Amino acid sequence: MNLICAALLFIIALVFALAGVTRTGVWLIERRNPPVGEFADLDGARIHYVHVPAPRDAILPPVVFIHGASANLKDQMLPLRPLLEARAEMLFLDRPGFGWSDRGPGNNETLAAQADTVAALMDRVGIEKAIIVGHSFGGAIATAFARRHPDRTRGLVFLSPVSHPWPGGATAWYYKLTATPVIGWLFSETLAYPAGMLQVGDATACVFSPNNLPDDYIGEASIPLVLRPPAFRANARDVAQLYDYVRAASPAYPEIKAPTVVISGDRDKVVYATIHSVGLQRDIPGAELVWVRNLGHKPDWIAPDLVVGAIEKIAGAPIDLRALARTVESRIAGDTQGAGRCPELQVPDAELAPT
Repeated sequence: MNLICAALLFIIALVFALAGVTRTGVWLIERRNPPVGEFADLDGARIHYVHVPAPRDAILPPVVFIHGASANLKDQMLPLRPLLEARAEMLFLDRPGFGWSDRGPGNNETLAAQADTVAALMDRVGIEKAIIVGHSFGGAIATAFARRHPDRTRGLVFLSPVSHPWPGGATAWYYKLTATPVIGWLFSETLAYPAGMLQVGDATACVFSPNNLPDDYIGEASIPLVLRPPAFRANARDVAQLYDYVRAASPAYPEIKAPTVVISGDRDKVVYATIHSVGLQRDIPGAELVWVRNLGHKPDWIAPDLVVGAIEKIAGAPIDLRALARTVESRIAGDTQGAGRCPELQVPDAELAPT
């Protein structure tokens, strides 16, 4: 009995110690990564955003950027804003629950609801219609936006998107665990931060692989913000519902009429490009798919010139995206970062698909 009591006391002490480490870590993360934009109260959610007003002689329509899982508005703003400055009005936002945005009182728990929040923020800053740029998980939200707000969608640019059901429907184990009531809360409040800080470097390098991880990307893009418990739980709930969303939504993609460009790498180690990107080209009428050899999951950072070219083409410029892709390919042809350490993504067998 004494041993049992001692073990229980040890476990309790360990939980409190890990919770203390997490609280301290959160304080440090927030001190090092303060808000960089403004805030808007949208239906009870405090949304953090950066609005770059339209220049007087803007040659491009407004552009709205939707970031992916585990990220925040800096992930697209840092590489793309400098290339579009003085050419277009831009709106970057932390999705509800990410970065410095609140999740809200239960009204941003679905992808469709988050798409509506994007539309509401556009109303707030005075953007009537825009080109929507979605990266990874943000691509799924871009499909929701295009279906729910077609009159506000000037065009779509998908970067390494998630959009269709994938065999198995699996996601990382920690997403499923964190999305579990009670257990997930305890995990996010104790283990997620210290474990995440130990893994964030290698995990991020594999997201970029085979391309080189930009110097101080993790710090400059404020990636550790997602390790704060509320953000970690919001991220897990989003990813946990992703398969069900794309399974229900993808049959309606042929209804999307907006001009569309999909940019994808043949070495993506995060999403199944041959399912998602190929599926968008097949299902959205007139969609153009631009394959880039030896590109991983981050076109926004590795091929920002190609992303801007896609925006320009949607706006009506005669841009040869294949020629731009060849330029990117020549630039990254020798990239081998993560070789032998970051496994190639293998599409699972179709019979593993959930019923």
